Amino acid sequence: MKVKICGVTLEGDAARIAALGVDYIGLNFWPRSKRFVDVERAAALAAAARGAGPAQIVGVFVDATAAEIAAIHARVGLDVIQLHGAEPPEVAGAIAGAAGRPVWKALAAGGPDALDALDAWLDALDAWPDACPVDAILLDTPTPERGGSGRTFDWALARAARLRHPARRLVLAGGLHPGNVAGAITAVAPWAVDVASGVEAAPGVKDVGKVAAFVAAAREAGASAGP
Repeated sequence: MKVKICGVTLEGDAARIAALGVDYIGLNFWPRSKRFVDVERAAALAAAARGAGPAQIVGVFVDATAAEIAAIHARVGLDVIQLHGAEPPEVAGAIAGAAGRPVWKALAAGGPDALDALDAWLDALDAWPDACPVDAILLDTPTPERGGSGRTFDWALARAARLRHPARRLVLAGGLHPGNVAGAITAVAPWAVDVASGVEAAPGVKDVGKVAAFVAAAREAGASAGP
C-alpha cells in the first residue's frame, strides 16, 4: 500500500514525514490552496525530504500550462505531476512530455455520474494518438478548494471505478485520517491512499504523530486488503 502525504509546507515536517518511510510527499502549487508553496520553498522542502528518506515528490497543479509545470520541475525536481484541474488527456500528455515525468490525474467523485466521467476521460486517453504516461487516477471529494476539505465521498464509487478499470492504478483521497483509512482500504483496495487535512494540526502544518498513525494503519490494512 503506497502512502502520500499531501500539502506539506514546512521543511521540518518534510524531513520528519520522509523519515517515516512514506512513498510520496505532495507539494501544492495552486495559488488558491491553503497549502500553496512557491517554487523556492518547494525546492527547500524537496531537499529536506530527500535528505531524510526515500519519498518521491509530487507536484500538485490545477490547470497550469505545460511550460509553467516544466519550469517548476526544472527548479524543484519533481518525481510525479498531479493534475487536479479540468485537464483533458491531450493536455496531460503535453505536460508529461514537457516535464518528462509520469502524471496522476485527479477526478472528482461526487456521485454515480463520476464513473461515466472517468470512463469518458480514459476513453479519450486511450484514443489519443501519442503515448500519454498517466500513471494513476486519483479520486477525491469534489470541492471548490480542489481537495484538502476533510470530507469523504462514497467509497463504493471508488471500488466500482477500480473494478471497471483494473489495469489502472487508483489513488484514494478525500477525508482520510488515521481512524478511517483502514476501512477505506478494506472497502476499495486502492493502489495508494492520499491524505492532507486528516494528519494536520493546522492547514499545511502536519502532526507527525498523526502521520505515523496513518502510515501504520494504511500499511497494516494494505497487507490484508482483498481484490
